[in-house]
Amino acid sequence: AHFRLLCSLLIPALFLSGILCICLVVLLWGIQLWIQQRKKQLTSAGRDGKRPLVVAFFHPYCNAGGGGERVLWCAIRSLQKKYSNVTCVVYTGDRDATGEEIVEGAFRRFNIKLIRAVKFVFLEKRYLVEASLYPHFTLLGQSLGSVFLGWEALLKCVPDIYIDSMGYAFTLPLFKYLGGCHVGCYVHYPTISTDMLSVVRNQDTRFNNAAFITNSPFFSKFKLVYYYFFAFMYGLVGSCSDVIMVNSSWTLNHILSLWRAGACTTVVYPPCDVQTFLDIPLEVEKSTSEYSIVSVSQFRPEKDHPLQIRAFAKLLKEKRVGQQPSLKLILIGGCRNQRDEERVNNLKRLCEELGVSNDVMFRINIPFEELKRHLAEATIGLHTMWNEHFGIGVVECMAAGIVILAHNSGGPKLDIVVPYEGHITGFLAENEDSYAETMAYILSLSAEKRLVIRENARRSVHRFSDQHFEDTFLLSVEPLFK
Repeated sequence: AHFRLLCSLLIPALFLSGILCICLVVLLWGIQLWIQQRKKQLTSAGRDGKRPLVVAFFHPYCNAGGGGERVLWCAIRSLQKKYSNVTCVVYTGDRDATGEEIVEGAFRRFNIKLIRAVKFVFLEKRYLVEASLYPHFTLLGQSLGSVFLGWEALLKCVPDIYIDSMGYAFTLPLFKYLGGCHVGCYVHYPTISTDMLSVVRNQDTRFNNAAFITNSPFFSKFKLVYYYFFAFMYGLVGSCSDVIMVNSSWTLNHILSLWRAGACTTVVYPPCDVQTFLDIPLEVEKSTSEYSIVSVSQFRPEKDHPLQIRAFAKLLKEKRVGQQPSLKLILIGGCRNQRDEERVNNLKRLCEELGVSNDVMFRINIPFEELKRHLAEATIGLHTMWNEHFGIGVVECMAAGIVILAHNSGGPKLDIVVPYEGHITGFLAENEDSYAETMAYILSLSAEKRLVIRENARRSVHRFSDQHFEDTFLLSVEPLFK
């Protein structure tokens, strides 16, 4: 009797599930056909009667002016150079600027001149991917928001090739399976990393872990389950990509363990403006009465400026008075908003507490020429961010001919401050003591020995030039054009 009851419930349930699956497949097939029809209507033939190949980049914040945008414009320029039949499209949410203003901004900020016009598709629902909209479950909220934003993009323009250049991996299956596009992506930073999982597992207060989550075993377990679920989904959508480009070995390791698509994953270093800094003449330092130590990075918490100030204070304390030239620490960076300004005020207070206010200079939002002058005069370049995924500032310091002292983790450790042709290119440290000791060691070297390290560093940064990026980017995206 029980068996009969089970059968009488199970068979209709299986039948119903089967019908629902068929309906879903038919619906998705219908949407795909409708989108393909739309594609034919939206694109017209070129002058030669052939339809141009449409390559679209998903970059909702393309007018931001950071390293990610430099990647976007260099990528577009390299495609325009190689393929004459390609039309490049950028999906953006920057509706406060015209297409001409955005292109003009790219030229002004990065000195990148495009060969042909770019088509901009302006999206209205960019607010859906803003973190402020999701005070809780931010990762999931932004990812689902990106799917809706991606749907708006797909309806406005159906490309042949789709490249996500801002890290919105959840849009990839949408364009691949409904849009029928070849899809690729450039990953600057994994949305979730294996580091984040271990931090939550160890009940650490980093990564937005409120104290009540850290202190409660139940909430910690729940957050861990949520992160593992999200990591599984992230791996699923990421593995849809036909071509995966990552910006560093650090990012590569995370993406390989999460997406498991090694066959189509390559490291494409971001284009750094090394040429501008290589113009600074490299010569033996003149006997000087003052050495400057320079740090270049935005005033954000993860950049860890307090570590720089503490290590510098320790260096001054241990430096025997009268035996060495005076030292200056120059902190150069951008302030984006009120919170960044408050952070700078806190750093100034820290300098007062440690008694180094007269030896530390803050240079905020300075013009490029002034930045270049500070780099030309500096002896040591300082970088203290833990697990920086790449580190463009580190490359720029090395190109400018400064002895770099970076954090012993992430991109600087794995990709940048590594021996070049067997010769040393810079130094790494990880805490207050090792930073202070290494700075003292660098300053104790003769000017000639420092010059050798500076020359090695300079020679090594050619692998991060615009030209090297163009070559590796074009090689990586080639399968999308087949």
